[in-house]
Amino acid sequence: MASDAGLDLVEVSPNVEPPVCRIMDYGKWLYQQKRKAKQNQKSHHSTTQKELRLGPEIGENDKNVKVGHARKFLEKGHKVQFTMRFRGREMMHVDQGRELMVSVIESLSDIAKPDKEPKLIGRRMIVVLTPAKK
Repeated sequence: MASDAGLDLVEVSPNVEPPVCRIMDYGKWLYQQKRKAKQNQKSHHSTTQKELRLGPEIGENDKNVKVGHARKFLEKGHKVQFTMRFRGREMMHVDQGRELMVSVIESLSDIAKPDKEPKLIGRRMIVVLTPAKK
């Protein structure tokens, strides 16, 4: 019957009694399975977290370059973590570092929002930005 119809005879369940067979176009079925797998893989987008490091004494132009890199990462859908490390006597000027972090957050506020406020953990100040939903 399969050869008369120009199709393939495919054994679906060989371990049952009697074995189950199906008349179908096997090449077409394989193509559809590959296509389904490809579609499922497309819909799964993994987000990664990128880290950018700043210092409390960073210059304005250097800060703008870091913000530009962060903007590119956020447009691709990645999370961005800004880390500011305070060394030595820089710990006396944590407020200046916080102001710098706030200015970075404000400059990226059109495409990202912070998960939390900048937080000081030991000698590091950390803030994570996530892409804003459009």
